[in-house]
Amino acid sequence: MSANLRLAPTDPFPEDLEDLKDEKLQVLDSQVQRQLNHEIVTEGESHPETDFRHYELDVEFEQRDN
Repeated sequence: MSANLRLAPTDPFPEDLEDLKDEKLQVLDSQVQRQLNHEIVTEGESHPETDFRHYELDVEFEQRDN
C-alpha cells in the first residue's frame, strides 16, 4: 500500500483543522482511518497518536455539522 494512503504517527499533522477545506479534511480522515486499521491488524492495537488524530478529526467534523 502506498505510504500516502496512510498517515503514520510520525507524519506531519495540521495544527489547526479549522483551516482545512472539507475535501482535504475528508482525505486526512481517510488516511488516519487506514492507519488505524493498519495498526490494529499488524500490531494488535492502535498507536496513541493515531487515536488522538482520529478523535480530533471526529470533533472537527462534529463542529462543522453544527
